[in-house]
Amino acid sequence: MISQQQEKIVSILSELYNEAKHDQINIMKGLAKSMFRPMRPMDFKDAFLSISKEQGEGLSQLIIDNNVKNIVEFGSSFGISTLFLAKGAMETGGHIITTELIESKAQRAIENFKKAGVTKVIEVKIGDALETLKNHDEPIDLLVLDGWKDLYLPLFEMLESNFHANTFVYVDNAEMDDVRAFLNVINQNQKYHLQPQFGGKVVLIEIKK
Repeated sequence: MISQQQEKIVSILSELYNEAKHDQINIMKGLAKSMFRPMRPMDFKDAFLSISKEQGEGLSQLIIDNNVKNIVEFGSSFGISTLFLAKGAMETGGHIITTELIESKAQRAIENFKKAGVTKVIEVKIGDALETLKNHDEPIDLLVLDGWKDLYLPLFEMLESNFHANTFVYVDNAEMDDVRAFLNVINQNQKYHLQPQFGGKVVLIEIKK
């Protein structure tokens, strides 16, 4: 039976997805700027860049099924993906460190976490993740990569020493060029197993047993 806490998370997620349905104009504005120069994170400071509900439920279930506790997320945006992580972490007694480059997005995400009543399981780091996670030295059970794509590889390499035999790395937007290049590098290391999901939009990286 779903708990009151889980019901609250689901309610906030529903509100955010309803808002995101009407947000295509902000995404289009950000994409339009790339016609004249490379895209930048600030181009999407007002845009919802969220995972699908199906992805989110899959992430929650991954956490529950594998008793995942120590979670690091790169790219919180307005907090939709983080709320799905919290939905799973509330069941396992887990904790989430999430990162967001843009201050205004991070503050909106924090508001959403407060509304959902999950602030006790989420720590938000604001700024460049290569700096805010630079001194991370705790085991990582699940690393979620869903931020700026050309940072996937340096961030993975920076945090790799914190991986263990049961670590999962969840890679979103796997069909994008920068992410494919990242996955090609990881695939050359025989210790990792890459498993495409959601028609190739996501790749789950596991350490071979």
